[in-house]
Amino acid sequence: MSGFGISAMRSLAMVLVVVGLIAGCSWFEQRPPEPAPPPPTPVTTYDLVASIRAAGAREKSVITVNGVMDPGVAALKDAAAREQSDGHYDQAATTLDQALKLSPDSPVLLQDRAEIAIEQKDFAKAEVLARKSWALGPKLGSLCARNWQTIVEIRLQARDLAGATAARKSVQECHKPDIPRY
Repeated sequence: MSGFGISAMRSLAMVLVVVGLIAGCSWFEQRPPEPAPPPPTPVTTYDLVASIRAAGAREKSVITVNGVMDPGVAALKDAAAREQSDGHYDQAATTLDQALKLSPDSPVLLQDRAEIAIEQKDFAKAEVLARKSWALGPKLGSLCARNWQTIVEIRLQARDLAGATAARKSVQECHKPDIPRY
């Protein structure tokens, strides 16, 4: 009987070792990463794109820069504007992307595409496009004001008040006043 007791104890010890190893493996098991927190709810309830375009319309610099656009690109730009006004933002984005393939360094097309990205709630893309438009653009006048107002609106959505304040200052720097005449 004593042989049976030792054998049973060895078996029990082996079972405990195996269970311990299995438990140890699950202890070091990698867990999936925590899900990203949901994006913050929008801060504003007004039409962001209307605010951006209003900043461009208000800008009355003495210098106005209007680039020449290929007729095919202009047709795509006009089609995208119609699609956007009809609320077909994905179609408008596709149309502007086609135009950008033909004219990738067009500051006007880049800004228009940034505004569509805002309509699609893709704020990160909108900011990248607006900054690229500004970098390639005239840095004065209406387009400049739209570029920086885009960044103002995006920073406000991100609850980045310091960034929004800095961008507002840049909107003001887009203005080139007329020389006073007496």
